[in-house]
Amino acid sequence: MSDNKTPRNTKKILLRLWKYIFRYKFHAFLALFLSVSSNLLALLGPMLSGKAIDAIGIEAHKVDMNSVFLYCALMIGFYFISSILSYLLARLMIHLGQKIVFHLREDVFNRLVDLPVGYFDQHQTGDIISRISYDIDVINTTLSTDLLQVFTSIFTVIGSFLMMINISPQLILVFVVTVPISILFTHFFTRKVRPLFRRRSSRLGELNGFVEETLSGQKTIVAYNQEENTIQRFDEKNTAANNAYYRAEYYGSMTGPSINFINGLSITLVSVFGALLFLQQKITLGSLSSFVLYSRRFSGPINEAANIISEFQSTMSAAERVFRVMDEPTEIADITNASELSNVQGAVVLEHVEFGYEENKKIIKDLNLDADAGKLVAIVGPTGAGKTTLINLLMRFYDIQSGKISVDSYNIQEVTRKSLRLAYSMVLQDTWLFYGTIFDNIAYGKKDATIEEVINAAKTAKIHNYITSLPQGYQTVLNEDALNISQGQKQLLTIARAMLLQSSMLILDEATSNIDTQTELQIQEAMLKLMEKKTCFIIAHRLSTIQNADIILVVNQGEIVEQGKHQELLDNKGFYYELYQSQFQ
Repeated sequence: MSDNKTPRNTKKILLRLWKYIFRYKFHAFLALFLSVSSNLLALLGPMLSGKAIDAIGIEAHKVDMNSVFLYCALMIGFYFISSILSYLLARLMIHLGQKIVFHLREDVFNRLVDLPVGYFDQHQTGDIISRISYDIDVINTTLSTDLLQVFTSIFTVIGSFLMMINISPQLILVFVVTVPISILFTHFFTRKVRPLFRRRSSRLGELNGFVEETLSGQKTIVAYNQEENTIQRFDEKNTAANNAYYRAEYYGSMTGPSINFINGLSITLVSVFGALLFLQQKITLGSLSSFVLYSRRFSGPINEAANIISEFQSTMSAAERVFRVMDEPTEIADITNASELSNVQGAVVLEHVEFGYEENKKIIKDLNLDADAGKLVAIVGPTGAGKTTLINLLMRFYDIQSGKISVDSYNIQEVTRKSLRLAYSMVLQDTWLFYGTIFDNIAYGKKDATIEEVINAAKTAKIHNYITSLPQGYQTVLNEDALNISQGQKQLLTIARAMLLQSSMLILDEATSNIDTQTELQIQEAMLKLMEKKTCFIIAHRLSTIQNADIILVVNQGEIVEQGKHQELLDNKGFYYELYQSQFQ
């Protein structure tokens, strides 16, 4: 899904963020109380300053020192208490921001876990990580810092405005001109800058995606001498991200100085007209001084708001990307009263199945298959023929567009996905091991597994001797991406993981592709034992590994063009015969 589509309504985004804030309404209202109290005390300062100036008595050339000291002492006291309250408010906002971001990140992650496989096929991993890390960090900055400034600014502007009306309603007319200019200018720049920050977030996501892809494929890059090409591609994406960042910050930074100039103009006009009113004895010098101080407080927050407008634009763009993930549709819910598969025998039937990742581009066409329980079904064919797609459909990673797939006469669209997937053990070509002990990785699908069960599975997979040769044995911790063991050993661990599960059906997607021929021969007997009394689906490019299959499905362009036993297919001298000859010629 593109991030360059029409942005959502800002009010809706703010409303969704507010819902997270409202989870901690006590903290929010306490923050509101502290903000109001701090600003009220700070707003008393200019008034007391004016009274102190009036106590000097310019015309009488006398100074009421007692009054001056009193007003100054009150000013110090109010400002001190205001500062303490501001400090407490800042601490509270940081705490509140962290709580909100914790739940926001948790909600995004939970949503990611529930998203269908298709979403991850269409989005770069780095871009997804960027949304859950960088984009949410941007939101956190606004919630913990910028939101505090906005609270402070609102109360300062309102309080200063009321104080100025109380001092001189005539001088307020100056702001009738300058404030609308500031609002219109800010609104204009907001609309201009908003798309730039959206583009910045998108470009940074693309850059993160490329970096993640590059780091995971570093060995391949070096092996093919593609360092310079990779650096060039990185430079292109880095330049695009940098340019997008620069344009957003460049135009965003113009807002603050422009508003500052308008506010400076208002102070100038206040000084000029205030002097005229003083000459007409319609205002005292102290009151004029207070009005000028209040006008600076009134204009200052407007300038601050303009300065952080770019941060808000960045936050809105980041929030859009985060909420876009949260709005992605999850896997279609199981139908009402969906059946639970239990005591699965493993009879699998496909009837006139059709499927395509794109609506008008079919990959699987009128596919029919009848696999009896306990049979070994091998699926062979050229790249892109639809072999892995067939596995995706069996596991309901994707739903078929027409036809029917059934297990033990149950339509798989009428059973729960959980019970369907638990009926399978699965070993993929792409091994996945997580940071943790070898024991935890083997026992991943069976949390109550005992050490004896894990050891038996490892022995069957011919990996036990290797594990016991390690200093910590089964408690050896695999580092990130399991880089401290070989690719073949990774594959053996995933096979042991599958062996531990007591499922009725087994899927092996190129499960021995990363194992050398000698090791493969060693575990063939164990693999055959694993497959006993299970319906097995094996995707294999090496035809030597599936010669004992009960039935071999030859898939080409989404259709089963041949099926039968190994020798039968060779005797027919059809498509399978051509594949076999190409490997063993």
